[in-house]
Amino acid sequence: MEYLVIGDLCYSTGPEHIETKENAYLHVKNGKCLAVYESLPSNCSALEIKDYRGKLVLPGMVDLHLHAPQYAYRGTKMDLPLLDWLNINTFPEEAKYRDTDYARAAYRNFVEDLKESPTTRAVIFGTLHKDATLCLMELLEESGLETMVGKVNMDRNSPDYLTEHSAEESLKNTREWLEEIPKNYRHCRPILTPRFTPTCSDELLLGLGKMMEEKGIPLQSHLSENKAEIAWVSELCPGTRNYGESYDRYGLLNHTVMAHCVHTGEEELKLLIQRGCFICHCPQSNTNLQSGVSPVKHFLKKGAKLSLGTDVAGGANLSMFRALTDAIRASKLRNCLLEEHDSALNLEEAFYMATLSGGAFFGKVGAFMPDYEADFLVFSRKRQSVREESLIERLEMLLYTEKELFEMEAKYVQGRKVL
Repeated sequence: MEYLVIGDLCYSTGPEHIETKENAYLHVKNGKCLAVYESLPSNCSALEIKDYRGKLVLPGMVDLHLHAPQYAYRGTKMDLPLLDWLNINTFPEEAKYRDTDYARAAYRNFVEDLKESPTTRAVIFGTLHKDATLCLMELLEESGLETMVGKVNMDRNSPDYLTEHSAEESLKNTREWLEEIPKNYRHCRPILTPRFTPTCSDELLLGLGKMMEEKGIPLQSHLSENKAEIAWVSELCPGTRNYGESYDRYGLLNHTVMAHCVHTGEEELKLLIQRGCFICHCPQSNTNLQSGVSPVKHFLKKGAKLSLGTDVAGGANLSMFRALTDAIRASKLRNCLLEEHDSALNLEEAFYMATLSGGAFFGKVGAFMPDYEADFLVFSRKRQSVREESLIERLEMLLYTEKELFEMEAKYVQGRKVL
């Protein structure tokens, strides 16, 4: 499979720059980007050309944190703080996924909407139910999106109707889930998923660390999202200096996405950077659940691996454009209310987090540079503008207005057209 795409290309080359090229050519071969050309090379004249002239072509969005079983109740009970919200909203809903018919119907809605969103790659929480999680993986594999999905682990401090009653049971269920994933899956892969330290015993986290090392599977969880949660972890893990150490003592930060890090201090940040752990900023969820505003600009300056997440249903929708622009808005509020200096993100930095930086969790993903996966979106303007606009202005307008001014015309993952 080899072809050229012509259009108005926008892609990040780093946190400080968005490359923009009008009517440029993207050369795609075997699902990867070969090069970007200003004009058509003579040796490429025989190739198929996908003509998107005058339309925005940008990398697919990478969502490193969301909960598929929470999608059905998004936008409800958003006045509750995190721990109350989990007990009143989340746990009763997730318990329904023991019924695989319910799970399939709910997950079908989720996957169909995710496919129609700007997201091309995602890291997703399921529930603790093995069969429901296998169902979710089946639907995502069929969608053509590139995803990682986790069967949740939780063996303590959980309601009786939604728990695994010992570390041994939870680890056994996880091994069985991994063994039953079809070997021919190419687009949906497993990721180990302890919900968070408060619901996972030391024995369980130790076992997951051994499994992570043995099987080479990455891991996702939550970290330092809420002050009440952090205080709880301190009580549960008295030998640790920070929340991050509750995972690190079992080797759980090395190929990992940790969502939130709203209240991560310098010692914990240093640990995450040393381990190469990805921090996933979820600005809409952090404001909805009254958790706070993560100091992501500071993390960026320190060299942390950063990404963005919608965190459905703490976040109310699947739009990574919304996550990107919310990250900018929230950082401005932090900058203003805390009277910090230079803690506000700009467009270049937030776009980088949603594409190239977050994409690195999957490998060479999130840009149109040589040997990067050819994940891209095509957007056309709904109506002609009355003013002249630069390419970077059109990109910014797309990110802030979404469907109001633009419509997604095509979506490609690894060079395959999925929409």
